[in-house]
Amino acid sequence: MNTFTVRGRFQARNGWEQFETTIDAENESVAEEHTYANFGSKHGLKRTQVDVSEVEAR
Repeated sequence: MNTFTVRGRFQARNGWEQFETTIDAENESVAEEHTYANFGSKHGLKRTQVDVSEVEAR
């Protein structure tokens, strides 16, 4: 497993907010999918409310 840094923004109550998270995944697309899943389960956001701008290997 590799470690990826995922950056982007999500829709909050007061507009869009920036985020940066670190995820262990097999590749970049899996890391992006885990990011969508985490925001959906923890914050109740839909995929359209999360904008991933960059996935970078560490």
